[in-house]
Amino acid sequence: MRLYVEQEHLEKAQHYVAVLFSRGVEVSIEVAEKLNARFFRFHPELGLCADADGLWLCANGMKMQPDWKAEVPRLKRASLKSEMIARACHLTEKPKLIDATAGLGHDSLLMAHLGANVTLVERHPILFTLLESSKEQALQDAFLNPVVTRIDLVFSDSEEYLQQQAEQGNKVDVVYLDPMFPQRDQNQQAVKKQAQVKKQMQLLHMLLPEDGEMDLGDNLLGLAQKVAKRVVVKRPRLAVFLANQETTHQWLGDACRFDAYFQHERLD
Repeated sequence: MRLYVEQEHLEKAQHYVAVLFSRGVEVSIEVAEKLNARFFRFHPELGLCADADGLWLCANGMKMQPDWKAEVPRLKRASLKSEMIARACHLTEKPKLIDATAGLGHDSLLMAHLGANVTLVERHPILFTLLESSKEQALQDAFLNPVVTRIDLVFSDSEEYLQQQAEQGNKVDVVYLDPMFPQRDQNQQAVKKQAQVKKQMQLLHMLLPEDGEMDLGDNLLGLAQKVAKRVVVKRPRLAVFLANQETTHQWLGDACRFDAYFQHERLD
């Protein structure tokens, strides 16, 4: 994979190359005169780029990053009463929470903003490095700094991480699951129409191909139940249950729902 960079950010690019190499990814640097829309149109293959705003994934004339700074308006609007995820994850109690399906980290950012202490687990080395870059950028933002200090990034396979926590007898209040490709596990056309991929997600799906190493997260549910008082699963509204296991309780929204599995915990 190539990492494109302008000369002034070459040192930053070299840092990312070293970090990715330590995580098993070989990346070569290509210095560009100007990283603009025209450049990316002429370099449509999947790659990376680095600039003043950190590390980006790029392809097909587009670029993306988790971009936690762009979530600030949503965070400022959010409250424990207005967010369904806050009720599902019982965020009023400022829980210790594991997000075992990191994605772009936006749900974790919201939950941390609403008081949770989040361990964000991601196994893909490039996605993890993108998340790491976003956290570094967010730490420089006065509003986001106290939020992201409540997020710990863990580079690990979620199944292995949860199994390790179970074996060590470690317990958390909540494990949150939002499988990357839930639309694969049902045949309801309405769900597929709801699951139209946003432009930002197109690049993520190129990095994490649906028919490749990714799975639906079925194996995570049982492991999560071993370490958490409650497991919360985000699903498209009409999707089947994760691992075909009926939920203890649901919170229903227009497009999605939250399925909760309680381990001898009182429902509030």
